Amino acid sequence: MLTLKTYQQTALTVLTQFLADTRSQPVAQAYGATLATQNRTGETYQPLFGDIPCVCLRVPTGGGKTIMAAHAVALTGKAVLDSDAPIALWLTPSDTIRTQTLEALANARHPYRQALAQHFGDRVQVCDLESLQTISPHDVGKAAIVIVATIQAFNVTDTAKRNVYSFFEELAPHFDNLPPQLSAGLEKVSEADLQTQPYLTAKDLGRVKYSVANWMHLQQPIVIVDEAHNNRTDRFFKSLGRVNPSCVIEMTATPVPGNNVLYHVAAAELKAEQMIKLPIVLAEHPQGWRECLRDARLTRDRLELIAQHEPDYLRPIALVQAMPINGEATVAVVRQHLIEQEQIPEDQIAVATGTQKELDGINLFDPACPIRYVITVEALKEGWDCSFAYVLASLQSVNSSKDVEQLLGRVLRMPYAKNRTQDALNRAYAHIVADNFAQAAATLKDRMVQNMGFERLETAAIIIPQQSLPLTGGTGGTPTAGRSGGAATPSLPDCHIELPKVPDTQNWPDDIKAVVQIRQTTQGATVLLSGGVSSDTLAQAEAFISNAMPAKMREKIKEQFDAHRAVRQALRAPAQLGLTFAPIPQLCLNLGDHLEVVERETLSSLGDWSLLDHQVQLAGFSLTETVNSFEIDVNGEKVKWRHIDAQQLQLNDTVSHTSQQDLVRWLDVEVRQPDVGQTQMQHYLVKMVTHLTAERGITLTALVRARFQLAQTLIKEIGRLRQLAMAKGFQGRLMDMAVPSLEQMAHYSFHFQAGQYPARLMYQGSYEFNKHFYPMIHDLREKTQAGQVAEEFRCAQAIDAHAMVKQWVRNIERQDKFSFWLPTSTDYFYPDFVAELIDGRVLAIEYKGEPYKTNDDSREKNMVGHQWEQSSGGRCLFLFAVQRDDEGRDVFQQLAHKLN
Repeated sequence: MLTLKTYQQTALTVLTQFLADTRSQPVAQAYGATLATQNRTGETYQPLFGDIPCVCLRVPTGGGKTIMAAHAVALTGKAVLDSDAPIALWLTPSDTIRTQTLEALANARHPYRQALAQHFGDRVQVCDLESLQTISPHDVGKAAIVIVATIQAFNVTDTAKRNVYSFFEELAPHFDNLPPQLSAGLEKVSEADLQTQPYLTAKDLGRVKYSVANWMHLQQPIVIVDEAHNNRTDRFFKSLGRVNPSCVIEMTATPVPGNNVLYHVAAAELKAEQMIKLPIVLAEHPQGWRECLRDARLTRDRLELIAQHEPDYLRPIALVQAMPINGEATVAVVRQHLIEQEQIPEDQIAVATGTQKELDGINLFDPACPIRYVITVEALKEGWDCSFAYVLASLQSVNSSKDVEQLLGRVLRMPYAKNRTQDALNRAYAHIVADNFAQAAATLKDRMVQNMGFERLETAAIIIPQQSLPLTGGTGGTPTAGRSGGAATPSLPDCHIELPKVPDTQNWPDDIKAVVQIRQTTQGATVLLSGGVSSDTLAQAEAFISNAMPAKMREKIKEQFDAHRAVRQALRAPAQLGLTFAPIPQLCLNLGDHLEVVERETLSSLGDWSLLDHQVQLAGFSLTETVNSFEIDVNGEKVKWRHIDAQQLQLNDTVSHTSQQDLVRWLDVEVRQPDVGQTQMQHYLVKMVTHLTAERGITLTALVRARFQLAQTLIKEIGRLRQLAMAKGFQGRLMDMAVPSLEQMAHYSFHFQAGQYPARLMYQGSYEFNKHFYPMIHDLREKTQAGQVAEEFRCAQAIDAHAMVKQWVRNIERQDKFSFWLPTSTDYFYPDFVAELIDGRVLAIEYKGEPYKTNDDSREKNMVGHQWEQSSGGRCLFLFAVQRDDEGRDVFQQLAHKLN
């Protein structure tokens, strides 16, 4: 069974919490609060379905949207419907995708079905619209039902023209004895229905239609919309509204206005989780398609030689995008050229077009498969996926090439979803017919942003030029002088800035004129600066160029300069050059016979924690029940109760005779904790349920009805008790914590690894940092919203500028797999910056602004950092930095004092 990646779990957690919040506050308010936790401002919720939550998860190509959607069915069912047997309508953009999704969800061995089974076991039914009539009323509420359909099946103005709205007598049992309040919102038989369904008569006019759409309306299904950006019409929204969804979850890589993006996964997160190959090594070929194809072959050949050193079988494949039928390099011409000029055996070439389907029935992962080249023209068929694809050769002109981003998406997928031991196999390669790197990169970036779900600044940092080809027959270039560690610093690409008109350079200083070339074009002008200019010169040139243009053009000019700086940063980053970061000692405890890193579990066990040692209470939970209403108070928030009569009183197979033992057994599954034994947990739950019924006076039936909220409240209560134990363990043993000895460092240290840096909200300032280990810098802002220089930015400047700092990392919070952390009494804390010094020591810096520098949290972090430093024997340094310390020193002076 596939384990969810960190970013997938985070996105689903954000979704679940948001949906839970909509039970106790308006949807727009819950949406705004969720975005605030991600430092996102200025985005307004669009109420597409009134008070029904409708949000989008944005996941770039290759990020696993479908498996996330499969998990979302169960999580959403609990959060919105209070049901562990929900009904979900899964809408796909095409019939091909519908068929593939249906087959995968129905196949017990497929990861998508296993994702459903993880939550529901064998209580799952997967069907299409045609087989929905076989679902009986007895099935509803007993098993999760997932209906897979195309969006087009519902998307119509005249409901008489779609089967999903037609009258089917077989569905009659689902509509028996409907109370008036439920039948009022259902579609009735109309005159138009009599025309399309002859067996209906005038006597049927006005009666409730026994239709699939009406059945769904009764069930309030969870709606999953795949590729949600494709349908944003008023007709689509009205069509979806007819099925009365409980919530709408949209999944797409490329949202459009109107998609309420709740969470955006960054490309760096996919790279860190080894899902995709990055960076993209891009080579431009102004000479034409033959040279493009030749170098693509050389690249693929080199990768195959390298792949022989891998423990897993790997056969790199090149995707060749030929020209359309009226072009020069058609499929037939390319195939002949590969055979005759590039000496490629015929059995290594497959053609995949609308008329030639030479990949059908072929297992490209089979070691006996000889295919190394796949020739296509536009997109490969939907669902085609081969992570052995490494090289894209697009022979069409970069400006006219269609579907180049779709083919690039195939190349980005990482074989076996794990990094290769050879770094060259962790990258993707693109060869494109274009006049220069800037032209090729700009076009590719636009496609990746528009059609693949990447952010513009991400693409600027992950598309890098090919430096030299150490290939047979090629001389390549000469690397520039090496940096410390022996890695060669690559030459930087020239900076191309496209302008709408030729700028007036009359008043420009001579030193700027000397480094700027201006070439007139049909669209205006291209300004060219040598890649080797200094960052100060680049900034000055930007100022003069920007001032020479109308105000409305200046933002586009800034975007082009920012993109160029991102490329410079990426090419110079130590991680990109193959350098390593010094291991960082972690705080450990000697537990007699062994050393152990101080993790959450360590601290709670040190507190001799047991659930049964505490008085049973659930102060934040209460129920108010009348004949027609049901209100749950969870920690001061009034949770809305949704009346789902078919599911409300059911606990698995029981309806109204649920025993206390049934409820305890159900709760045991829902609140299970890895550090609490089952026997202890069951005893605790028996005591809790007895307390709630006997002492709090809540009926067992009420607890069963509110069991999902009860489970969530119990999880929080257990977490509270664990925190007490952690605090006890932490306070008792803090002075015993120490970093490992040099001999033990290999097993008890953290390593910043190249390519494993899940950055979000990338830095995009004009200041160029020279020593950041990774190509991108996570969530560092040059200016505050008020336009002032940000305090943490000044701290980063101080680190980057200090002569004793070799390299540094902007540490990412709440990423315990990819970031350095130290323990606290409640959780982990992630210092804002970690630096390696030229003398081999490591420095951790926690920066706190004025309002926070003296609170309890800051004091504890300072204590932990001090213990980490003191126990290291001089190998580790910790600085608790502020804007001005007690001696009046700024952050530059604080850092200098610490290091000197």
